[in-house]
Amino acid sequence: MFEELTFWMTWTLGLDEDELGIRHMAVRAIVVFAFAVMLVRLGSKRFISGNTAYDVILGVMLGSIISRAITGQSPFLPTLCAALVIVVLHRLCSRIAIRSDSFGTLIKGNTSVLVRDGEVDWKAMERSNLSRNDLLEALRLKQSLSNWEKVKEARLERNGEISVIMRQDP
Repeated sequence: MFEELTFWMTWTLGLDEDELGIRHMAVRAIVVFAFAVMLVRLGSKRFISGNTAYDVILGVMLGSIISRAITGQSPFLPTLCAALVIVVLHRLCSRIAIRSDSFGTLIKGNTSVLVRDGEVDWKAMERSNLSRNDLLEALRLKQSLSNWEKVKEARLERNGEISVIMRQDP
């Protein structure tokens, strides 16, 4: 039974081939797609939503690794194993970050207050590489505002988006 399974996998995936044919690439694409879906389900939902740089790194690395399994640039099963290790490592680091704010800040970054009580912190804007126009764009998109005077707080979040809290007028 094991020998038959090994033969079938070798024949369909081209595990012992120097050059992969259409059949090998097609079957590998199907297997890697199913494997990638499983990895995404194993990973957190966050890394496919509003992403921090930390989450983007996972996406880039995962895409790079699993593409090698399809094209045969790396051995098939060790490549899938490497992809699994990357997702498990991401999940482990995320779990540690939940329990340790300093570790979370180390791997995910921190937020920057850009506007407080209608006043722009131009030094924070400069440290964040944001221009006046970038801030105005965010205010227009988030709150339909044309200036920052009615803003209680605007922050550059860890995922690169600017969040806006409006002042509560009496």
